[in-house]
Amino acid sequence: MEWQRDEYTISTDRARLDMELVVSYLQNEAYWAKGRAREVILRSIEHSENFGVYRSVPKGGSVQVGLARVVTDYATFAYVCDVFIVPTERGKGLGKWLIECMLAHPGLQGLRWWYLRTRDAHGLYKQFGFRALQEPERSMERPGNL
Repeated sequence: MEWQRDEYTISTDRARLDMELVVSYLQNEAYWAKGRAREVILRSIEHSENFGVYRSVPKGGSVQVGLARVVTDYATFAYVCDVFIVPTERGKGLGKWLIECMLAHPGLQGLRWWYLRTRDAHGLYKQFGFRALQEPERSMERPGNL
């Protein structure tokens, strides 16, 4: 799938991903993924629906400026994670557009639940119908490395 807006493109083509950018950003910049092993990042990309955000550059081509992953069974649920826009491209509505494209993806229609975790982007996600857990007593988590 591909969406176009001005000089930006959002694509689910995994082959387009700049894995060096993705690994570097997640390992060094993302509070939720700092220090995550490269092998883990690569495996997570391999088993997700990925939405890369790209900006066209002069003389053709593009550079990646963002990413979001959706972990899903394509039938009942989706978990949104590893969402980022590089700092130089923030403030242009790309995060909002990224969420719009994820929610519009034909393979992700009719899902019963979308989940995510965020420390600081509640306002963004609320615009798209995300909310705090209504029945937290029905949700559980198991931290890794017990």
